Amino acid sequence: MLNFPRWTVLTLLCWLPLGSLAVTMLQPTRDDEIIEVLPAVTSARPTRAAPGPAVVDPATAVRQARQDIAVARQTGDTRYWGRAQSVLARWWDNADAPAELAILQATVQQGRHEFDASRKVLTAALRREPGIAQGWLNLASLERLSGNYPASLAACEAIERAGQALYAQACRLETRALQGHSDASAGLQALAESSPDSGQRSWLLSLLAEAREREGRDAQSAQAFGLSLSMSPDLYTAIAYSDLLLRTGKNAQALQVLAALPETDAVLLRRAAAWQRLGDARWQPTRAVLREREAELLRRGDDITLHGREAALVALWLDDDPAAALVLARRNLLLQREPLDWYVAVQSARQAGNATALAELKTSMAAIGLQDKRLAAAFAPPGLKAPANVAAKNPAQGSK
Repeated sequence: MLNFPRWTVLTLLCWLPLGSLAVTMLQPTRDDEIIEVLPAVTSARPTRAAPGPAVVDPATAVRQARQDIAVARQTGDTRYWGRAQSVLARWWDNADAPAELAILQATVQQGRHEFDASRKVLTAALRREPGIAQGWLNLASLERLSGNYPASLAACEAIERAGQALYAQACRLETRALQGHSDASAGLQALAESSPDSGQRSWLLSLLAEAREREGRDAQSAQAFGLSLSMSPDLYTAIAYSDLLLRTGKNAQALQVLAALPETDAVLLRRAAAWQRLGDARWQPTRAVLREREAELLRRGDDITLHGREAALVALWLDDDPAAALVLARRNLLLQREPLDWYVAVQSARQAGNATALAELKTSMAAIGLQDKRLAAAFAPPGLKAPANVAAKNPAQGSK
């Protein structure tokens, strides 16, 4: 599972305000100055993630929750969301909690796909403290994920009012790119070229790569993904790049991108898909691992409907069951509506030969205003030849 936008990840650790918690913000004097050491990221999921002792100090809670959130995102181990919640337990669902801590709660909820709960907590916190840019950033991301682009743009404007002009502009451009505005990718490229910070430039290039892919400019998208990763390796961006490579039939190259990544469900799924397409038997034991992980979620009492995207991809890519994938993908669209979610549903309908579902998906996508040439090509009647850039048996998804 991995669908937390990279730019939300980037900024959370950089400029979440802590003024009301009476914490002194560290101001590094050099680009290479170390201000905090986060837990190491390994290639395997941690064997345990037991909660630490109860935290009573707000500043300590912020620091520890950030660390656990970072590990959850970087390793894909959902147990670290539980650790973060335990750190925030004293303030969880407390209407009087400091707004900064409430925003961290919303971040945990978003990571768990509890989007409605996250939005409720965010909006309440921002009513009390409208000057916290991180909260608006998270809200803009949630609204984009839900396909509510006007609300996302409104949150982008609030980011600027909170004093973060660059992030506000990137927010606007990313949202406008989803709506198909031709100036958006050029704007992202200009922002990236003008940024003096390599980490910031890497993030902007990842947004540009996704925008170009939606525009049907696969070669330019691959170039931007490669540049982004060369500046600052990142799990989210690497998976997005592998999706492009899988979709365009470059399975061996996709495996190279995936090779050094932590073994999240999303990574294993894509490795298995690439191996299957290459006729490599390693895809079968990898499929078994994914099955075991699903069983583990059930044993823990997790709501597996919150992992509908991955379940649909497994059915479509690995199990060759597009009808089952379509059911899962359409259910997932009730929860999240990112381009990948639409792509999985459309490809499932196409491969299942379900013209009615395909037409309904086309109407629904048009209603929210998403523009994506990968999807437009796939809306051809099911009996027609698949688009040239879609693998014949198991077409890979788009950008997320």
